[in-house]
Amino acid sequence: MAKKEKELSYSELIVKRNELKKKYMDFRFQMIIGHVDNPMQKRIMRREIARINTLIRQKELAGQDK
Repeated sequence: MAKKEKELSYSELIVKRNELKKKYMDFRFQMIIGHVDNPMQKRIMRREIARINTLIRQKELAGQDK
């Protein structure tokens, strides 16, 4: 990771969130099929998405969403 999440721009955070959501959906499908090594990864991914959503909202409130 080149930059910490707090240092990313608004657009970079949006891209990262979309990537994580896609990975999360893929992971959910893998859980249904049963090919998951670490089921706790689902919780970690959810929390990471929530953390990024919080940073996005903070930037929106600060007026940096352009």
